Amino acid sequence: MKLLVTGGAGFIGSAFVRLAVKNRWASRLINLDKLTYAGNLENLISIEKDPGYRFVHGDICDSALVRLVLEEERPDAIVHFAAESHVDRSILGPAAFVETNVRGTFALLEAARALKTPRFLHVSTDEVYGSIDEPDDADEAYPLKPSSPYSASKAGSDLLALSYVTTFKLPVVVTRASNNYGPFQFPEKLIPLMISNAMDDKPLPIYGDGMQIRDWLFVEDHCRAIWAALNHGQVGEIYNIGGSRALPNREVVQLILAQLDKPLSLMTPVTDRPGHDRRYAITTEKIEQATGWHAEVPFEQGLAETIQWYRENRAWTARVKSGEYLGYYENNYSHR
Repeated sequence: MKLLVTGGAGFIGSAFVRLAVKNRWASRLINLDKLTYAGNLENLISIEKDPGYRFVHGDICDSALVRLVLEEERPDAIVHFAAESHVDRSILGPAAFVETNVRGTFALLEAARALKTPRFLHVSTDEVYGSIDEPDDADEAYPLKPSSPYSASKAGSDLLALSYVTTFKLPVVVTRASNNYGPFQFPEKLIPLMISNAMDDKPLPIYGDGMQIRDWLFVEDHCRAIWAALNHGQVGEIYNIGGSRALPNREVVQLILAQLDKPLSLMTPVTDRPGHDRRYAITTEKIEQATGWHAEVPFEQGLAETIQWYRENRAWTARVKSGEYLGYYENNYSHR
């Protein structure tokens, strides 16, 4: 199989690219990435010289470039990770999220339609379901109720992609994953932010009471699920992907502090963000039954491996936290 991966220098995308090259999932893999603040080619050093790998620096919103790459490579499948993905950033500046997540997805769909790409997997998020009251868990038919510009833009791109199945017979599959964590994650998301701050004995900003509940999914488990859905998922179907381990944010931070032998006093309450969803919860029965996939990495094991990676790669963290990230961090948290 020849794969075109968009956003393959980001956290989840790069994990998928590394696994795909390592496991020879593809004879050729083309990685199209804009290299925004969260795209980092250092994440791909281990495979960048593989003869079957090609990196293309470009924006998915550039229709001409997307069309050119597809014409040159004629991939058997597109795995579409590229997205603006951080809720806080979408609150500070929604425009980029609509541009990349909706218009960029449109550009890809149009190119895939024109060139009759045999498979298109659209990677989305469980945040499109919005906050879910107990005891409900969202299955794939659960109503969409996005709360942030980020989740709304992803819901819009999901629906756009699925419309291409009905209208144009484009073979699209959609996946919706819960909160990912693992090595190489940009330190604006909860787990890497808390790890890096705790290692430096800096305050750990906790939104509100910290009792927002999230399901945690180790990134390599997610990548294996995407591969399973790409190969065995049915066209036009949606597949939830979760780790089946839901915890309050405060408890996650306490576990991090305990593993790093740091005091709980580093936890610092800050004003909650606007429209903060209280609880995410999804069922994964559909993908398990359709593909045989299931999450393999227990949360405690995955968290320990993640913490150890950040301990051993402090120089990586220091590099990605310099420059633009520091400006964002100051803008988002200083007034809280």
